[in-house]
This record gives sequence, structure tokens and C-alpha cells, in this order.
Amino acid sequence: MRINFHGAAHTVTGSQHLLEINGSKLLLDCGLYQGRRADTYERNLNFHYDPKTVDAVILSHAHIDHAGNLPNLAKRGFEGLIYATRATADLASLMIRDSAHIQESDAEFVNKKRAQRSEPPIEPLYTEQDAEEVAGMFKGVDYVEAFESIPGVIARFYEAGHILGSAGVSLEIEEKGRKIRLWFSGDIGRYKLPLLRDPVLPDAADYMIMESTYGDKPHRDPENAYTEFRDVVKRTVERGGKVIVPAFAVGRTQELVYNLNQMMSDGDVPRVPVYVDSPLAVNATDVFKRHLECFDDETARFVAEARHPALDFKMLTYIRNVDESKALNERSDPMIIISASGMAETGRVVHHIRNNIENPKNTICIVSWQAPDTMGRRLADREPQVRIFGEVYKRKCDIATIGGLSGHAGQDLLVKYALSVKDTVKQIFLVHGEEKQAMTLKGLLKDQKLDRIHYPELHESVEL
Repeated sequence: MRINFHGAAHTVTGSQHLLEINGSKLLLDCGLYQGRRADTYERNLNFHYDPKTVDAVILSHAHIDHAGNLPNLAKRGFEGLIYATRATADLASLMIRDSAHIQESDAEFVNKKRAQRSEPPIEPLYTEQDAEEVAGMFKGVDYVEAFESIPGVIARFYEAGHILGSAGVSLEIEEKGRKIRLWFSGDIGRYKLPLLRDPVLPDAADYMIMESTYGDKPHRDPENAYTEFRDVVKRTVERGGKVIVPAFAVGRTQELVYNLNQMMSDGDVPRVPVYVDSPLAVNATDVFKRHLECFDDETARFVAEARHPALDFKMLTYIRNVDESKALNERSDPMIIISASGMAETGRVVHHIRNNIENPKNTICIVSWQAPDTMGRRLADREPQVRIFGEVYKRKCDIATIGGLSGHAGQDLLVKYALSVKDTVKQIFLVHGEEKQAMTLKGLLKDQKLDRIHYPELHESVEL
């Protein structure tokens, strides 16, 4: 058995781990890498293996850095099934279509600029037609239901608590008379997040591929994060500005709306319009309603009755078309705009930032981890100038960063997660984390007498 780490190695994006077992190939996740634009296109376009030789994909969850390159995989010859929880299958189908639309739209916008400079046009990584075709390759599976992904590999999904449908993956492998249990964490969530169930800890794994995004620090208390976000909204609105929030359309957006509803209901912030500018978020609401199995009883009842505050809010408007989105940038009244993508690399939020970054009344609020070389990271680092669609803009608006709203496990839970397999594990592979975060986590685990930890290089291959 061999593991090839083709993504989310020494970085947090582009999750992609290829297993070679019994002469077959099983791919865990196929995400888009997000980073410096000059490198990103080529890195996402070209695989370090032949997609035609991949027999199946297991998808941990629907976020684009885990699922977003599936259309390109199929476009280049993959013909197998993509196994996922039923909620993930539905969400990922929506999200890759949305990703394709964004890539086509962004390519069209950039090509207008390139034409003015007599530069050749660029092509989108994949099209909406490509995304439509791959959506038909999903195979939805219930949590804990056993299924044979490739010969000799029985897989099960367990609640990860990260976004709707997210899962850790247990693989029971039999190869040449040897039995191995491998656990893939996907993205580990947090306890007591709104809407979601708590993550299930692994047990009795021989090997584990585990995320390490926040391995260097515990999260602040969610109540503190709530207070910080409330204060950002309050001071921005009171000075007559807009709050622009780059946020993942599924998961983080619903949590933010939930919090804003509570703030306005309690009278803690002025009641101003809240716009979710993401067609994906509108469609995702229907997916939430179809998958009551992902919620506890109380939340499931609220969602079924369309009364849950994360989905039904008086001051909330879902923006459904481009003209409505553009109209927001022509207005100067206070408002809150939540828009994808979460790292401010693509989509409508890039246009909102471009139109609002030079106004000192406004605030761009960063509410999640930002990959290096993304516009989100440059904003979080408060760089004085930012290049958007090839043009330079001066940052005159306020920047607020709020870490406690993350949907990823903090350091404390990561340690607990790893220690749950301490008695059986032969090796833990830390992925989905930068070096500082991963090495800090590795040190903490070593202090707990768990020192069988490896931090693989990109494209490194390990024989088990």
C-alpha cells in the first residue's frame, strides 16, 4: 500500500491524497489549490498522476479546496464513482457548478482587461458543462454505512462537524493477507457549532491522515468571537459604512447570519440590511432542508418548518442575480454584505472589495483562515495596496480579523483527536496545515508520548 500526498501538503488548500492498494487507485478528495494566481492555474490544471488510472474518489466534504477540482479530474479521463455522504453529494454538486460559473465569469472579466492591454485571453479551468457531467458521478452514502470503494477497501463515513455532510473516513484495508485500518480526518469541526452535530473521534486506527490547520493555537471562546464581530458591525454601521465579509457560502455564511439575527433581535447593533450575495447560498438552503439527518432533533424541526434563524431572517436578503449584486455597489447606505469566496480569490466578493476598499468608512471583515498568497491573506496582513483584476487599489478601509468563528478544530481538539488513536496508531501524517502549525502540533503530541508523526512534502510518496 502506498500513499501519495498530492495536495494540502505543507499548505492548507488543494486536499488530494492518492492511495495505491491491490493494484487499484483510490483518491481521497480532489480540491482546488488556492494561492498566488500565477501558480494556481498551472498547479490545478496538471495532475501528478494520470486521472484515467484512478478507480474511485472518496470525498470528505464539499468545500472547494476539497472538491473543487473534480470536474478537471473527469475532464482528463476519470470515469469512476465519487463516494460522499448524501448531503455532501448534493452540496458538492451545487458548489462545483458554482465554481465553474465563477471561473467562466472571472475569465470573461479578466479577458476584457487583457484585451485592452493586447494580451492573449485565458481559459477557465473548467466549464459549467464539465461540472454538470461530474455531478452525475456522485454516489451518496449514509453515515456509518459500509461500502466497498475499491477491491479490498471497506469505507465508512463518520460525522466531522465541519460543514453540512462533512465526514471523517474510516478505511478497512485488506491487501496481500494484511489488514490495515486507515483514518482520514478530512476537516475536523468544533464542538457546539450552530446547526451541526459534534465531530466523532477516531478509534483503533493503524494509520491516520489528519489536518493540522490550527495546530499552533486554541480557538478563542465563541462568545468572544461573537462580541468582536458585534463590535465591528456596530462601529462600521454607526460611521455610515458597509461591512464586507468574504465567507464560504455553506457553513460560515449560515453561522454569520445566525449571529447577526441575534445581535439585531437583542438590540446590540442597528437593524440594517444584510445581504448574502451568493447564488450558491440560496440553493444551499434547500439542501439544508433535505438533509435533516445531519442535525439534532431541535434544529431538524426548525429547518423542516423553515423557522431556523440561520435560514429565515427578516433583515436578510439573498441576492439572486448579477444586476442585484451590482446595485449594492451603487448604494452608500450602511449594510452588511456576506459573499463568497471565503479567501476572496474569486466570485462576487472580489467585486465588492474592489468597489469598497478605498472608502475609510467601510470594513472588510476576515472571519476564517486565509491561505498564503490569496487576496484574503493580503487583506488580513493589512497590506497598504492590493492588486485586484490586474489593477492596484489603495486600502483605505478598516480591516477586522476574527479568529474564533472558524469551523476548524483548534489546537486542543486536534490534540484530543490524535490522542484518541495513541494506543494503536503506527504513524500519523499531518496535512492541511502550514509548517509552523504542524510542527507545533507535532511537538505537543510528542510531549504526550505520541511521536510517530510525519509531515509529508508535496508529492511525497510513502509505502505502508
